[in-house]
Amino acid sequence: MDDLIKLVSEKAGITAEQAKSAIETIGGFVKDKLPAGLGDQVSNFLEGKSGGGLADMAKGLKDKLGL
Repeated sequence: MDDLIKLVSEKAGITAEQAKSAIETIGGFVKDKLPAGLGDQVSNFLEGKSGGGLADMAKGLKDKLGL
């Protein structure tokens, strides 16, 4: 998640703490809107945990995008 915090901080011109708070808020919102299994995958992805499935797919996409 550190890479994502850095990216959001730089792009939005906010502190790392503000970026982390924003990411956690958005992640929580998205998790609540998705079915339980997918919501957990989103949480695992944002926390940098390898949960398989969607998390691995999202990591692959993130790597391809150079994020």
